[in-house]
Amino acid sequence: MAQGFLLERLARIAAHIDRYVEGGRYPGAMCLVSRGGEEAFYHQSGFADVERNRAMTRDTVLRLYSMTKPITSSALMMLYEEGLFQLDDPVAKHIESWADLGVFDRGSEEQYVTVAPDAPMTIKHLLTHTSGLTCGFMNEHPVDAMYRREQVTGNGTLADMVSKLAKIPLKFSPGTQWNYGVSTDVCGHLVEHFSGQALDEFVADRITGPLGMKDSGFHVQPGGADRLAACYQHTGPGAYRLQDDPEGSRYHTRPTFFSGGGGMVGTIDDYHRFARMLLGKGELGNVRLLGRKTVEYMTMNHLPGNCDLAAMGQPVFSETSYEGIGFGLGFSVVVDPAAASVLDSAGDFAWGGAASTYFWVDPVEDLIVIFTTQLLPSSAYPIRRELKTLVYQALA
Repeated sequence: MAQGFLLERLARIAAHIDRYVEGGRYPGAMCLVSRGGEEAFYHQSGFADVERNRAMTRDTVLRLYSMTKPITSSALMMLYEEGLFQLDDPVAKHIESWADLGVFDRGSEEQYVTVAPDAPMTIKHLLTHTSGLTCGFMNEHPVDAMYRREQVTGNGTLADMVSKLAKIPLKFSPGTQWNYGVSTDVCGHLVEHFSGQALDEFVADRITGPLGMKDSGFHVQPGGADRLAACYQHTGPGAYRLQDDPEGSRYHTRPTFFSGGGGMVGTIDDYHRFARMLLGKGELGNVRLLGRKTVEYMTMNHLPGNCDLAAMGQPVFSETSYEGIGFGLGFSVVVDPAAASVLDSAGDFAWGGAASTYFWVDPVEDLIVIFTTQLLPSSAYPIRRELKTLVYQALA
């Protein structure tokens, strides 16, 4: 028995991860499980860098991609706690160039008609991905194509992104749908706006520094250069190719575009410290980042009528399933474990990243699980649902 887990059942997690690696589906992977603030299980398998035969280890530096979103959302909520804005503030109150944003009604990428939104976009809409914003890698709508044409993210600065978005219509009226997009990047811009600091500096000063997340940031931190993992692209069942060589990776230099939605790197233990802060209702050890009520508020379902994502229109992509899953201020939230069709607790909150990383926090079971690998896209294999089953079946 370890922290209320049956050891022989915990061993199933290791065997499952090993099958993924040995079967050529993942180059390497790690999983960390803690309960009551104490580690109950850790397993690593395979390689951080297949080409150089470098093993996956606990101090391997990983691309977090969208697991950056909970950190950025927490940063913005820290500023909310200082009274600098209200969640129902219209975004245009703080980004004046967005005062006349229209909603795409009909037409094409080149020629279209807009209508006025039913309600103004608020900061809460950004935090809940109900803002009307989208992202360029979607290929289902003319607005997606406009994002690609204007190269909305990745170049310049967050302020440049906001200026480009001022010229593109919204995909839908704020509050009417849930859609994965650049909303959290805009949250990052608002962190800069309210704090007067660059996003990477604010996160370092107020989150990663105080929590002791020494290897986490918007680029590889000093001492981490030889520990950055390679990233791979899924090419078919049990096959992948190198997508980002760690030796020439852009993550070694400080960017100008601090993607609050997907720009950070870090280690599994660093992210565990962040998750422990959330499970601790804003506190880790003698460090408090957020108030207890703030974290409780962030991790409740904020979708209208306590509905799930399926009721908010089926997105073409997201880092979570839709049935039985709601959304808080920066996290997916389980509202109905039966509808989600996987072992879960109501109130679990979670998110994942494009390279198949994933974490969840279960306040009911006092539980944290973090899974890391570096394989694009996250939809290649159903590891997240499988891990839920493997972890919960091991509880005594």
